[in-house]
Amino acid sequence: MKWTNLIALLLTSMMVAPVQADPEADRLALRDFYQQKFPDIDLAEFQNGVYAIDAKMREQWVEMEDFPPYEIAIDEGEALYNTPFANGKSYADCFGDDPGVKHNYPLFDQARGGVVTLEVAINNCRKENGEEALPWLVGELAEISSYMAYQSRGKSIDIKIESPEAVAAYAEGQQFYYTRRGQLNFDCSGCHQQQVGQNLRAERTSPTLGHATHWPVYRGRWQFVGNIQKRFQECNIQVRAVPFKAQSETYRNLEYFLTYMSNGMELNGPGSRR
Repeated sequence: MKWTNLIALLLTSMMVAPVQADPEADRLALRDFYQQKFPDIDLAEFQNGVYAIDAKMREQWVEMEDFPPYEIAIDEGEALYNTPFANGKSYADCFGDDPGVKHNYPLFDQARGGVVTLEVAINNCRKENGEEALPWLVGELAEISSYMAYQSRGKSIDIKIESPEAVAAYAEGQQFYYTRRGQLNFDCSGCHQQQVGQNLRAERTSPTLGHATHWPVYRGRWQFVGNIQKRFQECNIQVRAVPFKAQSETYRNLEYFLTYMSNGMELNGPGSRR
């Protein structure tokens, strides 16, 4: 067969058969990328984000952890978690006796037909028990998820992608991560892979690997604890793109992809960041 005919055949087959996402191959490739980029850093250290690759920032962060600014959020979250609903039931009726379940979220719910983040699960629990949903990004919901994250510390992220629908949601989140947007024409990977560890204005860019391990986060510039999707919105605004609504399908799929990339890593949230 002539080379021109072979190339034509290959191109035709690529157009007919869509490329199938392979989440596990993607995760291993991403892990290998960072191990090659930072060969002196132990893989588990990436759960600490930028503090794994910046020694000076790490010193400041370690000192901050002696009196972590998110402690109040954990205490408030524990009180809220243990407060019964008006019908006498509680969050334990939804999540079981152990509130440390964050390592299982986000998950793909076949019955609901989409990704369910921990925050969505908390609000679903409330609505199923006759309570109003809480605001998504900060406040009581962030405090409850902070408490649940704290109870999940040391557990390894265990995200499942087991159906064609789940793979499709993962692939949409992945596509978002690698798609340029906004007036600055940036994608997420531009900062967190191609330019990882470099200074972008006053910020040191952190690795994609480990991004999902430490949320919710108390940020110095926020002066409160917020969830990861608040950071998604903030990043979109920083590249001068219109942000999506919190817990939109787009952001839930993005969180699903991003968390799967850290599968097997230990949770250490809530965290503190600059």
